[in-house]
Amino acid sequence: MSHAPTNQTVNPGALAPAKRAQDLTPRAIVEELDRYIVGQKAAKRAVAVALRNRWRRQQVPPPMRDEIAPKNIMLIGPTGVGKTEIARRLARLAGAPFVKVEASKFTEVGYVGRDVDSMVRDLAETAVSMLRDEERERLRPRARDNAEERLLDVLLPPTPRPRPSAGGVSSTLPPMSTPAAEPPAENATRESLRKLMREGKLDDKMVEIDTADSPASFVDVFSGTGMEEMVLNLRDMLPQGARKTKRRRLPLPEALEVLTDEEANKLIDVERLQKDAIRRAEQSGIIFIDEIDKVAGREGGGHGPDVSREGVQRDLLPIVEGSTVSTKYGPLKTDHVLFIAAGAFHVSKPKDLIPELQGRFPIRVELESLSDQDFVRILTEPENALTKQYTALLATEKVTLEIHADAVAEIARIATEVNARMENIGARRLHTIMERVLDDLAFEAPELGQTTIPITAAYVRERLEGILKDEDLSQYIL
Repeated sequence: MSHAPTNQTVNPGALAPAKRAQDLTPRAIVEELDRYIVGQKAAKRAVAVALRNRWRRQQVPPPMRDEIAPKNIMLIGPTGVGKTEIARRLARLAGAPFVKVEASKFTEVGYVGRDVDSMVRDLAETAVSMLRDEERERLRPRARDNAEERLLDVLLPPTPRPRPSAGGVSSTLPPMSTPAAEPPAENATRESLRKLMREGKLDDKMVEIDTADSPASFVDVFSGTGMEEMVLNLRDMLPQGARKTKRRRLPLPEALEVLTDEEANKLIDVERLQKDAIRRAEQSGIIFIDEIDKVAGREGGGHGPDVSREGVQRDLLPIVEGSTVSTKYGPLKTDHVLFIAAGAFHVSKPKDLIPELQGRFPIRVELESLSDQDFVRILTEPENALTKQYTALLATEKVTLEIHADAVAEIARIATEVNARMENIGARRLHTIMERVLDDLAFEAPELGQTTIPITAAYVRERLEGILKDEDLSQYIL
């Protein structure tokens, strides 16, 4: 029973894990998930145990460690009850590479669509991006010092050194002289400039800097299209051209940030980073396969699209069982990647999947449908609750929203009623209803000035009464 889903892709691992791995006990994991997701205790317990088992496996001696396979999970429940949110929050909590894919976009070889190996390549990309962000943050102090030096060279170009005469070194110099240090006056000026820059007194100054220009090559254009094998071969064959530079005129603070990022990239050991990223993806990666029910064949199938659905399942099988996939960062083994599958299973059932694939998802959890009491909790309890989001958004216009408890109860009741009358889309219905209720306020907020607006049950009914009475209109709007 999730609060409405957050933005998708995500790179969840870019956020630092909340706790160290050994501190993430199953109880601590469930408590952390409770901050964002209402209810669904069984699903939270299942994913918490699966995550803890990964840490336990790392403590087991090597011969046995390799034999312990992750217990993949299948979440069964209608849309909008929190399946995706549970998996996404789990990955963010663990600092693990996470990829969400839709099973329906995969097709067997020969049909239009992406091949199943692409989900593993996406996982490798996510892991590399995560580690690059972590390395940039770790190297940032050194990179900032280097960037400052480059900026100071622009603000105070070094004095050109005297060149030796054609006849050789002047006799006045000692025979074994060392390169001359900066003159004391120039050094003092440089340090005073550094101090002014750090104090923000040069923030309004414009500077011209040379930055690396790296336009996307045609090889990169084909990445992620299922043609990675060809891309890898082309990359090896083509010579690596020299990096071009581009001159840019920027305010000093912005120039400092650009140069800091560039210097951080120079300090990163790319080869080691890619190896570590592949290792992290192999040992702690999570792949969430949504809409798995859409590729399940119906009973008595064997005709029409069911043939293609079974083909997708058979293509998924080796990935989930454990195989090696070529990525542009090196081979990635999926033996210890955790797979979480999810589906509503309204038409088909889990038993309609091919037996081999069923066996690779030993843990089955059924998620509960949402009641109006659950909607009330979803609207108020999570740290990212919708009521808190709208209050924060309108506060930027100096409009204070006071959402009363009876208004929350009324929104929850209407969401339950609309879900029962039309398609049940779970907590996502709350987005639609909240938008309708606050539509006029959101439009007029800039002209209202500093004010407080109470949102009551009567206000909610007034905004939605006409729509709810008109059955046809409600189907389009709510």
